[in-house]
Amino acid sequence: MLEDFKHHIAQDLPFLLDSKILVTVSGGLDSMLLLLLCRQAGLTIRVAHCNFNLRGVESDGDQAFVESYCKLHNIPIYIKSFDTSAYAKIEKTSTQIAARELRYQWFKELSAAEGLDYILTAHHLNDELETFLINLGRGTGVKGLTGIPEINGPVVRPLLPFSRKRIKEYALQEKLAWREDSSNATDNYVRNHLRHHAIPSMVAAQPATLQGLQTTQQHLRQTDKLLAIYTASLRKAYVTTRDGLQVINVSALKKHEEPQAVLYQLLHSYNFTAWSDVYELLDAQSGKQIFSETHRLVKDRDVLLLTENAVAQPTTYTWESGVSKIVGDFGTLRLDTSEIFDSTSRKEIVVDATKLAFPLTIRKWEEGDFFYPFGMKGKKKLSKYLKDEKVSLIAKEHVWLLCNDKDIVWVIGHRADDRFKVVNDTQKMIKFTTI
Repeated sequence: MLEDFKHHIAQDLPFLLDSKILVTVSGGLDSMLLLLLCRQAGLTIRVAHCNFNLRGVESDGDQAFVESYCKLHNIPIYIKSFDTSAYAKIEKTSTQIAARELRYQWFKELSAAEGLDYILTAHHLNDELETFLINLGRGTGVKGLTGIPEINGPVVRPLLPFSRKRIKEYALQEKLAWREDSSNATDNYVRNHLRHHAIPSMVAAQPATLQGLQTTQQHLRQTDKLLAIYTASLRKAYVTTRDGLQVINVSALKKHEEPQAVLYQLLHSYNFTAWSDVYELLDAQSGKQIFSETHRLVKDRDVLLLTENAVAQPTTYTWESGVSKIVGDFGTLRLDTSEIFDSTSRKEIVVDATKLAFPLTIRKWEEGDFFYPFGMKGKKKLSKYLKDEKVSLIAKEHVWLLCNDKDIVWVIGHRADDRFKVVNDTQKMIKFTTI
């Protein structure tokens, strides 16, 4: 196996030969074998070990074991202890995800601090099959079936071509010691259940399963690359950007032979899972929306609007007298006073200072709001004004008002109120500008 490992490095990962490498080692079979092979191949290595404090004395035993091995072979080692359970509780996530987030964040921070080039993990061919089956059950599509990337930024997985059977055979041949994680013996996790039951049955029924997986994933990766090229052309045909939003042209999309397939390709990277609901948006009424963990998709007339999920924002700000600039979720507003100003744009207004009474208020617009649009006669409901201006449903959520008591002075970035305009006998003016 050593010769195959060295050949794989030389042929597919030659950059590792002259790099400073951080090998992540838990003390288990896979990571200990990776560490051994790196030593035997003459790579320049250091070791990182995480103590997640999830298995009591067993976790401490793993740490002591890895420390002892590194001391025996004169390998520099870094150790980090985590309160994984507390982190999982704070972040409201599983201990598995918490452990993953904690370790990769530390690995990258450590690499940057110590000037290390790459981070090696011990994922192997059986991990590939387990991940393939997990993603198959999740309905992730082609992307999720392409496998664990061998190179993902600074993270490299040089054992991916090798099976667990071959890893264990070489470890026994080399009389390598390792630690057994008692949690791996349970069926508490989907991955463990597949490892203990489904995969042995698959391999027994079809011994070439692992080799077949490698070939299948090679084809899937090729297919994924073709899809990426085609998706880029679809995006040009059906998606535009407006007011910071991605806008999907529904009427044009519905003329495609497979509109749902196109919609999936355009949106699958935004973490949507309720695909039947997403597809129904094509024929839904305006205002219908679907959420993923990270994004929101809204039907607005004949388009779909895609945006990131909004963070809760304050709804009201107070602008006290004497303050020349105020900053908030609406952006930045600046106040200037003078007896004369040049012409204005949509980003600024000039008003008669005597008509204002500080403090002013900056707030989100609400149903029932009305104002007197500058240059027009009479009042108008703000909802009607925004509709006439063709402001999208999502853009409406980001419309802020500058108010004098209960009266709107400015629909910020859109239109001033006629009641506060400068007239012939105006002596002092105030200019408000969005920055």
